[in-house]
Amino acid sequence: MTANIIDGAALAGRIRAQIAQRAQALTARGTRPGLAVVLVGDDPASAVYVRNKVKDCEEAGIHSVLDRLPAETSEQALLARIDQLNRDPAIHGILVQLPLPAHLDERLVIESIAPDKDVDGFHVSNAGALMTGSPRFLPCTPYGVMKMLEEAGVKLGGAEAVVVGRSNIVGKPQAMLLLAQDATVTICHSRTQDLAAHTRRADVLIAAVGRARMITADMVKPGAVVIDVGMNRIPDGPNAGKLCGDVDFDSVSQVAGAITPVPGGVGPMTRAMLLVNTMEAAERAAGLT
Repeated sequence: MTANIIDGAALAGRIRAQIAQRAQALTARGTRPGLAVVLVGDDPASAVYVRNKVKDCEEAGIHSVLDRLPAETSEQALLARIDQLNRDPAIHGILVQLPLPAHLDERLVIESIAPDKDVDGFHVSNAGALMTGSPRFLPCTPYGVMKMLEEAGVKLGGAEAVVVGRSNIVGKPQAMLLLAQDATVTICHSRTQDLAAHTRRADVLIAAVGRARMITADMVKPGAVVIDVGMNRIPDGPNAGKLCGDVDFDSVSQVAGAITPVPGGVGPMTRAMLLVNTMEAAERAAGLT
């Protein structure tokens, strides 16, 4: 068996085209969607992510503001800047790129973003709304995963879904979204005993732990749908520095029914769903939803 490839890059391209049409229509009505991205410090990976997000905005017709702040920026100065963006009617979404320098309180910074501009979906009020089934914004990566499952025609009702990872950014909200679609959900993590016993039950397996190639073929149920959220670099050997996911793609693709690649899978969808959330925030601000 060779798995079908779930092409996140292609799906993301179609979503971006739809957003461009919506942005053009809203701009014609007098409201141009606006996203502010705040980058503190000079982390190379964060700089690449931010550059791509700004590029996506430009191509979709969304106004973007990029604030690059030095690593030594004080918490007070950062909170003051976020407050300015909260009060700026031209900005409908605010994203603070994580991780932040160690001296900044990540939770405090996230909670300072106005919930109706929290297009990452990380604010506690948005997380709570997701938990109770009435979300304002869905976190971008889990949102993208759900769109990929929908695109692949995966039936979640009654399916066994296993999420490996319990972060507030991916693992926990991903489990809530799967549960909302009537999947039976298991969350696994670093303290899970006999991880493979859980993953081998999964009709849908989502790996989001940040460990290169930890999910191997013997851990996967034949025919399962495998979604790889990981983005790692191979530490050594002939392929050192090459991007890879949490799933050993070469072996697992011979067992799974469908699988996402890295790169070209979940990553482009995360960026696309950020545009979707920004667009929805702008339409709400314009009184259209």
